[in-house]
Amino acid sequence: MGKKQVTFADIAEYTHFSKTTISRYFNHPDSLTLKNQEKISRALDELGYKKNKLAKVLANGKSEFVGIIVPNLYLHYYSEMLTQLLATYTDYHYKFLIFMSDKGEEENYIDELLAYQIEGLIVLSHTLSSEKLASYHIPIVAIERESMHISSVASDNYMGALQATSLLIRDKCDILIHINVDVPKYVPAYDRIRAFEDTCTEHNIPYELSLNVSGDSYNDLFSQMKVIFNNIDEKYPDKKKGVFLANDTYANMFLNLVIQKYGCLPDSYEIVGFDNSPIANEAIIPITTIGQQIDVIARTAMDLLVKQMDNRKQSNPEPDLAPT
Repeated sequence: MGKKQVTFADIAEYTHFSKTTISRYFNHPDSLTLKNQEKISRALDELGYKKNKLAKVLANGKSEFVGIIVPNLYLHYYSEMLTQLLATYTDYHYKFLIFMSDKGEEENYIDELLAYQIEGLIVLSHTLSSEKLASYHIPIVAIERESMHISSVASDNYMGALQATSLLIRDKCDILIHINVDVPKYVPAYDRIRAFEDTCTEHNIPYELSLNVSGDSYNDLFSQMKVIFNNIDEKYPDKKKGVFLANDTYANMFLNLVIQKYGCLPDSYEIVGFDNSPIANEAIIPITTIGQQIDVIARTAMDLLVKQMDNRKQSNPEPDLAPT
């Protein structure tokens, strides 16, 4: 056939089947006998047929694309979550279009994704409310964010923070400090703050909340973390400080600042992170962290999204591709 594009008509002529039968092979192969399926499959190989996925999109409106909106990639949790989501291609064969959230632009990003006829959306950002996201009327799954009006996957943030705080109490720290952003109460991660306070109060342990982490880049965060570290170091010079940080990226920053000043991790500091992202093991000293099973969260989110997308396809069955 040379470099000529192979059409259904070419396949029909080559196999002596009708174009309708060839169309059934692509759309409803189970309606053909196994012998005929194998005959058409061999013919496709011999003819050098390349599946025209664009034509399929134009014919049935199913793009096989899933959109992902992620807040950033400088926090290791998000980069690892994205890696795990992309890895689900092996099982589900959905491709991904990815945007990083930008306040004021997220609605434009979703409009762009919809223009590509995405079949579903995974959202990790917190910019738009779940009510707004639900208004797009497409399958959506949120990860670790407010989700009153959409499906979601979240870890047990309260139990994780309780374990981290209890570990620091067990190791007889004099003062416990939790470092985080000022998380709204309706976000699942707020339970890390709540569990820290509850556990310290229950055990009558002095504690401090440092909820002023801010910044739109890794460098901004590191600069802010340096201010937080210096304040803690000066405020509690003679105390054993148990520091529970909201994620492993923060924990690694804090650890680096301690080592930069003291040349080691002194007995006056204990550090616990949250996520069990790769940076916890790659840090100059491996960081104690709360395992969040990022791979399980990603797969669960994709499983849930695929079920929604499959349900929608059953409600609106795909039409057969028109013979060419």
